[in-house]
Amino acid sequence: MSHAKSREVVLAITVTADLVKGLDAMRDAWRRDPHSVPRGLTCSESKEGHFAIVAAESVFTVIPGACVIKGIGAVELPGSEPVFEPGASSKTLLLRDTPEGWRFSVKYVPPIVRERNTR
Repeated sequence: MSHAKSREVVLAITVTADLVKGLDAMRDAWRRDPHSVPRGLTCSESKEGHFAIVAAESVFTVIPGACVIKGIGAVELPGSEPVFEPGASSKTLLLRDTPEGWRFSVKYVPPIVRERNTR
């Protein structure tokens, strides 16, 4: 039985002015002093100038209709379907500034289901 290591799901979100303000503030703080970024958040920038924030599982909380990120703010998630599979682990939130706008996705490891001793 093969098992996929991890999965990435792109989130449909509502981008608000407060969210963009929080993301821009995080980018500015990271550029001035990389050590000012809260623990659990990692920032990077590509040669093309695309900024990315990676949030560890300890820094964000998913509640119905929203995702709250420490140091940045809340992200509105339209719809009521769950973001992760039940039992998923190693959750990471990826926020990328692309030419089309901010892209939000979640990377996680799905639960391993083993069928043992079934006859």
